[in-house]
Amino acid sequence: MEMTTATRRRRSRGSAWYWSQTDSWYYTPPGTKKRVPLVDENGKRIRGKDSRKSAELALARIRAAGDWKPTPEPTIREEWHVAKVCSVFIEHCDHRAINGSLNGEYRDGVRRLLNDFCEYCGALPVSQLKKGHVQHWVDNHATWRSPVTRRNAIAIVLAAFNHAQEEHDVPHALKGLKKPPPRPRLHSFSEEDEQAIYGATDQPYADFLFAAVGTGLRPFCELAKLTPADVLETPRGMMWRVYSSKTKKTRKIPIRSDVADMTRRLLAEKPNSQMTVFGNPQGNPWKKVTGVARFVKIKRK
Repeated sequence: MEMTTATRRRRSRGSAWYWSQTDSWYYTPPGTKKRVPLVDENGKRIRGKDSRKSAELALARIRAAGDWKPTPEPTIREEWHVAKVCSVFIEHCDHRAINGSLNGEYRDGVRRLLNDFCEYCGALPVSQLKKGHVQHWVDNHATWRSPVTRRNAIAIVLAAFNHAQEEHDVPHALKGLKKPPPRPRLHSFSEEDEQAIYGATDQPYADFLFAAVGTGLRPFCELAKLTPADVLETPRGMMWRVYSSKTKKTRKIPIRSDVADMTRRLLAEKPNSQMTVFGNPQGNPWKKVTGVARFVKIKRK
């Protein structure tokens, strides 16, 4: 099909042109691809295909007012490097952690992993960063055997570059970078394993683990802080009043019979109502560091 002169013709820049879709007249400022509607002296759009003279008059008024100026667009944009992307995201996480909207442990992990990533390719321009660079960086860490560790590292790198793209318009080529599949944090064990765990430690810690398994409470911010005053006997059975420092809320939960029987036995041994129900051998609340260390030692046995 041979194209006619009319189909090849493009509207010229610097003159008024008509767009039938909106039935309005426009002009295109020099140096841009924008379309700006032409308006009459009352500020109303000039419409109608036969209103060329009115449109050209409106365009002449724009030129006479000195508004006919080209708007230059930047041809060379600032080149971001990997180190700058990581630094900006670390500062972002620091700010959120200070405000309390981000977990401090996650912030520390972000700083550690991104600093390590910068040692590998921090001087590389973002435009030259490829998926293979991230994968090679992960593969170079022989101690990262767990798929969870590798997944978290890749997720943090992606979060940093997505933040730079969303907040600072810095494009990157990491979209679609594959991560190892997620794995559940909780692992079930058999009844035999459970009994073996109780038998491999002392009675206070075994009681603490039994209550944690039987109630599903957070071990150290909920269960370890339970006092006799939080234990309620009701016609329907035992209830616990539990306060969580994580959610800042107090709730009442029903307790199954075997955990309730153990709780009554422990309460009979508590001379002070302010003592924790499931305390360590010294009668103090279990701390996360020592509690987790004990459990790891039991698992190794």
